[in-house]
Amino acid sequence: MNFTGIIVGLATFLIIGVFHPIVIKAEYYLGTKCWWMFLVAGILFCLLSLIAENFIVSTILGVVAFSSFWSILELIHQKERVKKGWFPEGPGHRR
Repeated sequence: MNFTGIIVGLATFLIIGVFHPIVIKAEYYLGTKCWWMFLVAGILFCLLSLIAENFIVSTILGVVAFSSFWSILELIHQKERVKKGWFPEGPGHRR
C-alpha cells in the first residue's frame, strides 16, 4: 500500500487549518500591511521545497509555500470581513 497521498492530504488539511487563524490574527494585529511576510515565507518555503530530497517533505513544503501565497489574498478578504462586521477590528487598523 502507498500512503503518500494520505500523508500529503492530511498534511494539506492541517496546514490549511493552521493558516486560517494565522491570517485572522495577522490581519487583526497588523492589518494588511503584513502581506510581505507571507510573500517572504512563500518564497522561502518554495526554495526549501526545491532542495528537499524526500518527495513527501518536498510536497508538504510546497503546500506550505502556496498556502503562504494564498494568505496574501485572504488578508484582503479578511479586511473585507472586518468591514462587514463579521470579525472585530483590531489594533492593526488605521483610523
